[in-house]
Parts: sequence; C-alpha cells; structure tokens
Amino acid sequence: MGGFFWVAGAVAGRQIYKYFANPAFLAPALFPLFFFVAFAGGLTRVGDVPGFDYAPGYIAFQYVWALLQAVAMGGAFTGFSIAGDFENGFARRLLLAAKNRSGIILGYTIASLVRVTVTGALVTVIALVVGIPISGGFDLFGLIGLAALVNVAATLFGAGVAMLLRTQQAGPVIRTPIFMVLFLAPVFVPLNLLQGWLQTIARLNPFTTVLDAARGFLAGEPTSALPAYGIGFALVLVFALWALYGLRRAERVGS
Repeated sequence: MGGFFWVAGAVAGRQIYKYFANPAFLAPALFPLFFFVAFAGGLTRVGDVPGFDYAPGYIAFQYVWALLQAVAMGGAFTGFSIAGDFENGFARRLLLAAKNRSGIILGYTIASLVRVTVTGALVTVIALVVGIPISGGFDLFGLIGLAALVNVAATLFGAGVAMLLRTQQAGPVIRTPIFMVLFLAPVFVPLNLLQGWLQTIARLNPFTTVLDAARGFLAGEPTSALPAYGIGFALVLVFALWALYGLRRAERVGS
C-alpha cells in the first residue's frame, strides 16, 4: 500500500510542477473562458425568451455549463499529458520502476483535480466580475462536488484511451466524445425550450441531469441531486475500470 501512495504522490507532484512551471500548460484554461464570455455575453437576450425560467439569469445559466466544461476538458488534457509521457518514454520507465502501478492512475487524477481548481477559479472570477448572482449558500458545495466528479470521470476516460493508444494522436479520440456529451445537453436554453431531435438526445444524455442539478445548486434550489450524484459516481466507477484496463494493456506492451 505504501508503494501505491508513493507512486501516486510522485506522479501527481511531477504533473503539478509541469503545470505551474510551463506557461503553455495554462493555455487550456482559456477555452472555457472564451466559451463563457462568448455565450454569456453574446446571447444574454436569450434570458428574456418566454419559458426561460432560471431565476439567477442567463449569465449564471451559462456559467454552470462553462464550469463543467472546464473541468471536463481539464480531464481530457490530462489524458493528453499521459499520452505525451508515453511518447517521451517517461511512462514506460515509470511502469518498470513502480511496484504498485495502479497508483499511477491516482497520481494523474490528483494532478487533474489541482489543474481544474485553477481553471475553475478563473472561470468563477470572471463570472463574479460580470455580476453573476450567487444564491446557493451551502448548496454551492453540491455544485463543487459534481464538478469534481465530472473531472475525475473525464480524467479516467482520457487515461484509459491514452494508455491504450500511447500516442498524442489519441487526442481526438479523447476530446471528441467529451465535446459531444457536453454540447448535446441544454447548453443555450433549458431543456423545455429545446425542440426536435435536440430535445430527444438531451433527454437521453446523462450529462443533462448533472447539468440541471448543478444549475439548481447555484440557484439555491437543488433538483435531481441524488440522480446526478448517482450518475457521477457510476461514471467514475466505469471509467476507473476502463483506465485500469488501459494500464494493464500498457503493462503488457511495456514489459
């Protein structure tokens, strides 16, 4: 067990150092900021559409999606980092040196959480600057918890893909499914204002439940909290098994 935590700490420490030491690693934080400013600023009048019933307003409506997008893409970029570590040989050396290799996944996950803490804080600061109303009180911890689950699930998904393919060309394979899940949810308007196939897909998309619950926490009116957390924990469990499968495949190739 000691070896497990030693490996996790070593991997997390290296990734966190790389993140703060190299300004290029801060670039992914600009994407959620761009989407938030573009959507919340350019589409503000959508909040006046009949049927738009989110009390905190349109900026808050978009902030929640931007925050979850930031943490999800933070997990994807961690997957890119893992693929890069395989390309430069570090991951293979780590596999040879580590006795309890499952700690590698935990280490990358911890680093991903640290990374998105910075990104999420930047998005939140911008939202506060533009005047987002926050009325959730202690319910905001529910929003933070959901954001953490989304990040961990995305990180584990990216880790599994990166360890299976072991090349940075895995980037689109990691990024595209996450983007599709994010954008096929009620991004611009509530679910009741969507029509046609968009509404059908959004209803089937499990991320819709997570997004609705997160918006409810921000508004101080929690809704679908238990189903959202159930989905979050289920995704973490499924993708943890997926990441372990990718790790075992990488072990066989590297041995």
